Order: sequence, then C-alpha cells, then structure tokens
Amino acid sequence: MKTVPAKTILQKNKTSDWFGNDYNMNLYRGCCHGCIYCDSRSECYRVENFDTVHAKENALVILRDELRRKVRSGVIGTGAMSDPYNPFEEKELLTRHSLELISAYDFGVTVITKSPLITRDIDVYKEIADHSPVLCKMTVTTADDELCKLIEPNVAVSSERFNALAKLSDSGIFTGITLMPILPFINDTEDNIRRIVRTAHECGVRCVYPFFGVTLRTNQREHFFNMLDKIFPDSGLREQYIKRYANRYECVSPNVKKLQKLFTEECERFGILYNMKSIIRAYKMGYGDMQLSFF
Repeated sequence: MKTVPAKTILQKNKTSDWFGNDYNMNLYRGCCHGCIYCDSRSECYRVENFDTVHAKENALVILRDELRRKVRSGVIGTGAMSDPYNPFEEKELLTRHSLELISAYDFGVTVITKSPLITRDIDVYKEIADHSPVLCKMTVTTADDELCKLIEPNVAVSSERFNALAKLSDSGIFTGITLMPILPFINDTEDNIRRIVRTAHECGVRCVYPFFGVTLRTNQREHFFNMLDKIFPDSGLREQYIKRYANRYECVSPNVKKLQKLFTEECERFGILYNMKSIIRAYKMGYGDMQLSFF
C-alpha cells in the first residue's frame, strides 16, 4: 500500500481526561469506511485524499524508538483519527505489531474501532492486560443494520460489531462502546438508544460513552450535507440542519433531554458505566500508579 512520511507516531496528550489516554498513536492516515459524518475529514486536520488509507513510513521503528525513550509509561490511545483496523491491517499487521511493542515496554492501551478484525489480536490484548490497563471500544451509532449500511457503508454492520464485543468480553477484556455521533433527525430515537444499551449488556460490555449529536465544520459539513442529499433524497434533511443549526459546530439532537434520561436509566438498570471518570477508574483498577515505571 502507499505510505506517507512520518517523524513521530506518539503524541503526548495535555491531559488524560479522554479515556485515560496519556498518548495518542496513529499508524495510518486516512480512512476508507465512508462514514458520512466523520469529523476527521475536517479541514483543520489537513488530511488530503481522506478516503484513501496510507501507512506511515517506518511506523514500527519510530514507535519502538519512542517507547524506548519514554521515562514514564502510561496508556496509549489509538483510533481517534484513523481506524487501526482498516481492511489493509489484515495483511500489513502494523496495529498488531505495535501492540506487541506496547506490551514489551509495559504500556497500557485503549483502542477504538468499527472493525471485528480487532478480535484477531485478543491474545496480545490479554498479554498487555497482565501488566497494564486495556480498554477495547467499538463505535456503534445505530442498532439497525440497514441504517448502518447507509451512514457507514464500507465497514462492518452494527450486529457484527456487537459480536466482536462479545468475543472480547468473553476473553476477559474490558470492553466499551462509543455511542456517537447520534445524528439529529436520523438515529436520535429512544428505540435506538434503548436497543444499543440492552444489546451492549447482552454482549458483556462494561461501559458506553455517548454524544447525542454530531459535530460539523469546514469540509466535513458540506460532505455530510451532500451525502444526506444522496442517501435520503427528497427528505429535506439538509434544510432541517441548516435551519436549526446554521454553521454551528455542535449540532445536538432536539431530543437530547429525553435521550439522556432514557440512556442513563438503561445504563443504571444494567450496571453499565457511562461517566468518563468512572470508566477510567474502572478499567485502570488494580494497576497502581503506572507513571512510576522507569526503563
């Protein structure tokens, strides 16, 4: 596959507020899932040809050297900008080998993906969990596979993601769902939220973190609107968004209060964590202070 130059692989985070991540790791650039709402295609990220996946040159060598130089260990998050389990990963193995390096240097990891390919690496996640925190998350936006095919056309449907979560959970791995984005006028229904939380419970998922809306900004907004016109012709969805949100960055569902109430009640009924601090505390429980690990 094509590659792009890279000077670094790990970026140190200013805080670890987002799922307890001390570092971010991106081995690939771009994404071919085709999700109509993806924030990563926004102009501010400067990713040219976003729909084409490129591997970063010498990614594993750079990562190894960066891990060796770290005085303190911590948790490495991956999947924020580009899915680490894109179709090319099956042969490229960059994500798998990076996990092996992460384990070798006693770091923890959180991952977010939409691909069941993550189950291939259960053995490495279990190895990391022997010494450091592990949190494996799937993004799920709809419980309806047919709607999923429309808004996330080139990736596994939701039912396949739930099956992957069940396999991860059955293996003893701490699993979660990022329930986002919830698209106003499309999947922001009480039935959708209820079905996702209840299916998560059936699959042994420990946490679900939601955002009852979508973010839209330059490049991404026009792409999203164009896809609405294409996928839902004559629906008037573009006009609804423009009328209600104009150029607003955060487009929160008009049903947000009802959805939040229902979501909270369902999570508490099934013992699913949904508060960020509680999620971080739970998956890191028993690992002590990782910041004191020296090499």
